[in-house]
Amino acid sequence: MNIYINGANTQTTDNICVTDIVKDLGFAGKRIAVELNKEILPFTLYSETRLKADDRLEIVQAIGGGQEDSFILAGKTYQSRLLVGTGKYQDLAETGEAIAMSGAEIVTVAIRRTNIGQNPGEPNLLDVISPDKYTILPNTAGCFTADDAVRTCRLARELLGGHKLVKLEVLADQKTLLPHILETVSAAELLVKDGFDVMVYTNDDPIIAKRLEEIGCVAVMPLAAPIGSGLGICNPYNILTIIENANVPILIDAGVGTASDAAAAMELGCSGVLMNSAIADAQHPVLMASAMKKGIQAGREAYLAGRMPKKRFASASSPLSGLIG
Repeated sequence: MNIYINGANTQTTDNICVTDIVKDLGFAGKRIAVELNKEILPFTLYSETRLKADDRLEIVQAIGGGQEDSFILAGKTYQSRLLVGTGKYQDLAETGEAIAMSGAEIVTVAIRRTNIGQNPGEPNLLDVISPDKYTILPNTAGCFTADDAVRTCRLARELLGGHKLVKLEVLADQKTLLPHILETVSAAELLVKDGFDVMVYTNDDPIIAKRLEEIGCVAVMPLAAPIGSGLGICNPYNILTIIENANVPILIDAGVGTASDAAAAMELGCSGVLMNSAIADAQHPVLMASAMKKGIQAGREAYLAGRMPKKRFASASSPLSGLIG
């Protein structure tokens, strides 16, 4: 069903109530005002008001001195710019604790490799990362052809009840785990035509990044370095070019090793960073999750503040005139 939220065309389920829309947008519990088809809708009526096709919602909030620093992905607003994976932890308890500590709102799940859907009584990943709390991002990790990636996304959509947001990655080989660009482009074209909201893992080539945006991907995710390498951002100038030419969110994916790498990515102007190994492979994953959260925040604030220009020679912070001599 099509509705309009603050003027934007939005697809949603039939007969959805205003309370669910508010919750999905991340405004639950916040002071907002809602207008439905140019009429003020009292808060007490949110839960019983069911939307119809082409209804128009206006949702407003009071802000001080500027916009809240959030970003929009596939029509949904997120406050956290840190996205995390679920692999490599020692158990589900550690998984849940680290993810909670990270403050992430989007959690990626490798459909072929996690323990979703095992026998009754066995631990289930979705018990730890509930879809009611997190946006689950199915991931085509382990796919080496466009066909396998597309099939995996379709299975994920079935598994998660019509879920459209997916992370596409098609790998070239098992040694480097670098993206197979030809297969990635092919898969992206098929998935976009099939109605998926595609976040796509790619290399740091600005031309390919722009092509993936033109295909219709909702976010482009260039690597900082090879998956699991922890090398940090190897080619910041290409990443910067990708960001400067983009009209969709650009998120670093793969290669981050520590909090300073995350901060560096954010200082370039990335919308966010997705990581797994950097947290899960740390000696103390929960503590590293906390560090990554702070690194993302610090890097974003530094980007918004605008760093001082680099200079070849010294520039005194105190005036040199009036010295005792």
